[in-house]
Amino acid sequence: PCAGWRNSWPDGRNEGRGSRMLKNAVDFLTGNLILNLAILAWALAQVIKFVITLITKHKLDFRNILSSGGMPSSHSAFVCACASAMGAMYGWTSPTFTLAAVVAIVVMYDAANVRKAAGEQAKILNYIMEHWTEMKPALFGKELKELLGHTPFQVLMGGLLGIGVGLLGAWWFA
Repeated sequence: PCAGWRNSWPDGRNEGRGSRMLKNAVDFLTGNLILNLAILAWALAQVIKFVITLITKHKLDFRNILSSGGMPSSHSAFVCACASAMGAMYGWTSPTFTLAAVVAIVVMYDAANVRKAAGEQAKILNYIMEHWTEMKPALFGKELKELLGHTPFQVLMGGLLGIGVGLLGAWWFA
């Protein structure tokens, strides 16, 4: 079973609103509601990316289902769903929420800054490789992935998606 969170409400709070539904939802994927909600937020973000590409570029690009970068940030959705579910279930002042929030902030900072900079560097290196007049070294045989990071807006949207999934899921299933 889950890491003991079901026993954290001795007042029978999770007895009412469909405890059978709760058991089914938790046991469905990992046996851990918080992890399931984080995975759900990640999956929704990936599907949204696919739909946005379909609408804006009029093409089916199945690489978006598992790729990083783009709108919304699935990394932000994942960690924000985890943190918001932890806060809703264990309390907003609990050490578990604090740890989850700190990790979420670090991941979102990385998505918007460090990985975005790496993507910009990849663009420049791809340009250099494209215009290389001499024999290309073996290192230049593979094009680098340019869509690594996110704009702050993409991170914000992923974070809001994750918070929504985390809070709604914690309220509905817990």
